[in-house]
Amino acid sequence: GTALWLCLFYPLACTSESQTGCYGDINKVDTTGASCRTAKAEGLFYCGVRASTTIAAKDLPAMNKYKTIIKNAGRKRCVDPAVIAGIISRESHAGKALKDGWGDRGNGFVPDWGEQCPAEAHLLQGTGILVSMIKRIQKKFPRWTKNQQLKGTGNSRRKIMLKVSYITDIFKSRFYKRNGY
Repeated sequence: GTALWLCLFYPLACTSESQTGCYGDINKVDTTGASCRTAKAEGLFYCGVRASTTIAAKDLPAMNKYKTIIKNAGRKRCVDPAVIAGIISRESHAGKALKDGWGDRGNGFVPDWGEQCPAEAHLLQGTGILVSMIKRIQKKFPRWTKNQQLKGTGNSRRKIMLKVSYITDIFKSRFYKRNGY
């Protein structure tokens, strides 16, 4: 609708609220929360929504250091900043899990993160990749709703990224949404 049109043609006009309309509403994507495998790797003895919330809450203080550039990147790419924060939490625990720029147990590289503030350009690049994946899913499944396409993007990313579960763990994005992202 109107929000999508505004976001696509006037990305600087996007706000956190209108961004949910660009590529789907994270609050309306079906999810089960963190898998038991993900939760176990985090030292938790429970899984699902509770585990996602616990993990995201642990990452929140570190994530808040980057809140401004996450929100800027989201506005410029018309992606809900909460989705970006959820992916950053999953990939690197907001930079806390990186070793020499490598995260996701050595499977993902995030240059210039570590001790220094990540450049907005890096977030824009990563968010641009996410948008291109969403657009591929939109083209492949044009009859799906935006929320189904967003979930499909997560599943597509999972297949690309060594079958790591992202969309079932995306409840973290909902946590970040409730915390101002």
